[in-house]
Amino acid sequence: MPPIPGSGLAKGLAVTLRTMTKRTVTAQYPDVQPELPPRTRGVIGLFEENCTVCMLCARECPDWCIYIDSHKETTPPATPGGRERSRNVLDRFAIDFALCMYCGICIEVCPFDALFWSPEFEYAETDIHELTHERDKLREWMWTVPEPPALDPGAEEPKEIAAARKTADKLQVQEEREAQEAREARDARDAQGPAEDRSDRAAGQEGQE
Repeated sequence: MPPIPGSGLAKGLAVTLRTMTKRTVTAQYPDVQPELPPRTRGVIGLFEENCTVCMLCARECPDWCIYIDSHKETTPPATPGGRERSRNVLDRFAIDFALCMYCGICIEVCPFDALFWSPEFEYAETDIHELTHERDKLREWMWTVPEPPALDPGAEEPKEIAAARKTADKLQVQEEREAQEAREARDARDAQGPAEDRSDRAAGQEGQE
């Protein structure tokens, strides 16, 4: 059946009439901040305590907009007779958001969870060169990162949390063992003290006789 002449125009007018009867909703920005989804890709926050300067994020970035500088420091051995170790210390971590295309590859490849998406979006500048933000600014944005969603009741515990709990339990057992040994040593000293006092008094009495 051929289409009725003017049916397309009628459908368009119907959409227009429906839209005209609806109330217009205007976002009162910037007086009222918008409610953004928790996974909004605004800027990238840096949790520098987790950064090991592995350079993986900078190497995988398709825009080469991550700049990292570091130096090596030698740490003393953890135990007597051990060997010294060297570690990388972060000097600079900057991201040029004029080049960043918000692909999120750097966040996905980071093996130590040092980079996170922040919903912060108010960082416009009048000069393009000022869009390169250093680690201090990235650190400030870290505190705007929303909490991760709760796990399902039947989900497995993350391996990072399980490893951390195992380490904490091991340290607790070690501390309890050391405390028990200290109590036993103190009790032994307390028991040895009165015996020495009695022997000293007996020796003194023998000397008087």
